[in-house]
Amino acid sequence: MDGETKYDESRMLGFRPSFKAVTLVIVAIWIGITALYGLLKPISDGCIMTYMYPTYIPISSTGEASSAKYGLYLYHEGWRKIDFHEHLKKLSGIPVLFIPGNGGSYKQVRSLAAESDRAFQGGPFERTFYQGAYLAPEVGRADMYIASFQLPNQYSYRLDWFAVDLGGEHSAMDGRILEEHTEYVVYAIDRILDQYKESRGAQVREGAAGTGSLPNSVILVGHSMGGFVARAATIHPCLRKSAVETILTLSCPHQLPPVALQPSLGRYYESINEEWRKGYEVQTSRTGHYVSSLALSHVVVVSVSGGYNDYQVWSKLESLDGIVPPTHGFMISSTGMKNVWLSMEHQAILWCNQLVVQVSHTLLSLIDSRTGQPFIDTQQRLAIFTRMLCCGIPQSFNWKMHSQSSWSTTVPVKDVRDPSGSQLHALLGCPSNVHWNDDVLERDLYIQTTTVTILAMDGRRRWLDIQKLGSNGKGHFIFVTNLAPGSGVRLHLWPEKGMQNSDLPPSKKVLEVTSKMVQIPAGPAPRQIEPGSQTEQAPPSAVFQLHPEEMNSFRFLTISVAPRSVF
Repeated sequence: MDGETKYDESRMLGFRPSFKAVTLVIVAIWIGITALYGLLKPISDGCIMTYMYPTYIPISSTGEASSAKYGLYLYHEGWRKIDFHEHLKKLSGIPVLFIPGNGGSYKQVRSLAAESDRAFQGGPFERTFYQGAYLAPEVGRADMYIASFQLPNQYSYRLDWFAVDLGGEHSAMDGRILEEHTEYVVYAIDRILDQYKESRGAQVREGAAGTGSLPNSVILVGHSMGGFVARAATIHPCLRKSAVETILTLSCPHQLPPVALQPSLGRYYESINEEWRKGYEVQTSRTGHYVSSLALSHVVVVSVSGGYNDYQVWSKLESLDGIVPPTHGFMISSTGMKNVWLSMEHQAILWCNQLVVQVSHTLLSLIDSRTGQPFIDTQQRLAIFTRMLCCGIPQSFNWKMHSQSSWSTTVPVKDVRDPSGSQLHALLGCPSNVHWNDDVLERDLYIQTTTVTILAMDGRRRWLDIQKLGSNGKGHFIFVTNLAPGSGVRLHLWPEKGMQNSDLPPSKKVLEVTSKMVQIPAGPAPRQIEPGSQTEQAPPSAVFQLHPEEMNSFRFLTISVAPRSVF
C-alpha cells in the first residue's frame, strides 16, 4: 500500500505543471476573446434601425464600353411584386443617383430611398422643426432665402432613387479604379436622363403623358469614396452641361484619401480638387479682362460627417475648405444636425434612421413645386440645406455673446451649498424662483471615467475630476441634455472639494455655470411609419461646452440633477 501511495503521488506531481499550463492558456484565450470583442463590437450610438421592402429594377445598358463592367438600378419601395417594364414607363419623379463607396453595394441605397418614399407620402414635418437655423455670415444671399423659406403643405414630386453597381471594387486603393467609377457615373447620369425621355415617349404613345417638364439634372448622393466620385463626375468633360447641380456626400474624404496606398490615388485626388478650385474662380485674360463666369457657379455641395465615432474617415478630411467656397457649400457633423444629434460609424450613416429621415425631407424640399425641378438658384438650394440640416447653435460657442452676464459676475444662491456648508455663487441666468433643498444633493456620485451618461432624475450630484476628463487627449467638455437648465439640471466649477469660498479670491470661488447652456431649437424626434423600435425619450433641448482655458484653476465639475418629484 505504501508503494502504491508513492506511485499515485508521483503521478499527481507530474500533472501539476500541465494543469498550470492549461490554466494559463485558458486565461490567455479568454483575455484575447474579450479584447477582440471590445474592438469588434458595434458602437452604441443611439441610431434607430431603418426598415424597408426593397426592389431593384435594372436599367438596360446602351452597350457602350463604359457600361459593360458595371450596372445601374432603380429602387422601388413596397412588398408587392411589380412589372419592371410597366413601372419604368410611369417614371415621373426627380432623379437622385446613389454612389457607393469603397467595397460598397448599390443595395445600400435602400434606407435613404425607403425613407424618401415615406416622407413623400407622409408630407413635411411641422414647421417648428426648422426654426432658428444657424447661418455663417459669408453665405451671402442665402440668408434672404432662409428668412422667406416656407415649407410646402405637401410634397408635389417624389424622388426616384437610382444606384450604380460598381462591383464592390475597392476604390480607396487605386486611382485608376476611381477614374473608372467616375466614367461610369457620367454614363449613368446620361442614361438616367435618357430613361425619362423614353418613359415620357411611352406615356405619349399610350395617351397618358404626365405633366411637368423632363428633368435635366440629377442629384448625386455619395457615400465615402462615392462622394469624391460624384465630384469627379461633375467636372468630367463628357458630362452634359448642368447635368449635376446638387451633391450631398456622407462620410466622404474630400481633402485627401484616408490611406494613399498608391501614387495614382494621390495624383487623382489632387487633379480633381485643383479643377474644383479653378471652377469657382472667375476667369480673366492676361490683361485682366473678364473672360467667363464661374464654371461651377451652379453647383452646391454639402458634406455630412459621421463625427467622432467614424474611425475610418477623419472629420478634417471631410471638410470642403479650399475646395468649395462657403457661398456654394458647407460641411456639417451628424452630431450637429437637427433631430439627429448623434455620432455614427462609417457604415451606420447609411441606415441611421434619424439621419436618413432628415436627409430625405431635405432633398424633397429642394424641389420647386411650380416647375417640378430642383430650385435653379444656387443660394436658394444652399439656404434650404442650411435651414433643414443646421441647428441654431453658434459653431464658435462664444458664451459671452449669448449671456447677459460676464464670466466673473456672481450672485449668492441661498439654497445651494458646497459640502462644507458655504454658499455657492451662480451666474445670472438660472431661474430665481427655483429652489433646491439641501437633501437634493446629499447622495453624491464620483465619476472616474472621461464620459458620463445620466439616465435618471435621481436628485444626485455627479463629481467629475477635470484632470481625468482630459486624460483622453481632449480638452473641451461638452454636455447635452433634455432637462431644463437651472431647474432640471445645474453645473458648477469647483477649485477643490470642501473648500470655503471665503478662503478663496473672487476669481477662484465656486461658480455655477448653468447659464452658459445654449438652447437647441429642435422639435420632437420623427417617428417611423414601419414597425420598429422607437425611443420615447425627449430630444436634446440644450447643449453646454467649456473650453480648456475656462476650466483653468478649477479641479472639479459637478452636474446636479433634480429629482423627478421637483416637476
